[in-house]
Amino acid sequence: MKIFIDSANLKDIEEALKRGFASGITTNPSILAKEKKCDFKEHIHKIISLVREFGLRDIPLSVEVFSTEPDEMVRQAEQFVKEFRYEGLNIKIPIGWDELSVIKRLKDKGIKVNCTCCMSYNQAIMAADAGSDFVSLFSGRIRDIGYNSTAVISAVKRTLADWECPSKIIVGSIRHIADINEALQAGADIVTVPPKFFTQMCSHPKTTEVVNQFITDFREWLE
Repeated sequence: MKIFIDSANLKDIEEALKRGFASGITTNPSILAKEKKCDFKEHIHKIISLVREFGLRDIPLSVEVFSTEPDEMVRQAEQFVKEFRYEGLNIKIPIGWDELSVIKRLKDKGIKVNCTCCMSYNQAIMAADAGSDFVSLFSGRIRDIGYNSTAVISAVKRTLADWECPSKIIVGSIRHIADINEALQAGADIVTVPPKFFTQMCSHPKTTEVVNQFITDFREWLE
């Protein structure tokens, strides 16, 4: 079980890395577009520098292509690998019929792939069978179309285990803390979490109440 940071915000990434729980980072074009406009490659280099600053040289970092044309996807992927020179780099490729050929071409070149935008059991299985290192299931969006996301995650997990398939399941599109809990309990290898949820995951009103009671009782005892 691992937690990834679903963000391109440098401050959020740094705050998570310094606390030691984060095992990877995922980005996408929409996430990057939330940041102050800058050179795309320079921003990814800054993320990589942060990772190395904390001694986490090879943790997975997913960067997505921004094309729907297969040859251009491959070209961009090769460019990213050459530019960033980061061992943990995974190229995000969305699931699709033509995109399966992109996954195969990249894997033939030794490039790691995170197949993203999977909304169904079938899509995740096809991505894994094509050789994707990670398959990313979008929990919130699966629910949006009326399906049980935990059932989909569990079914994919069972099938990959039965096949002894090395592909790992990433669950994203997290809307609530309950989504994180349910994804992990359903068998997700990784949940990629927006930073706004991290402090909530560590908090509970009863914890605050008990800690305050401990401090108060001890101070009264000292008086």
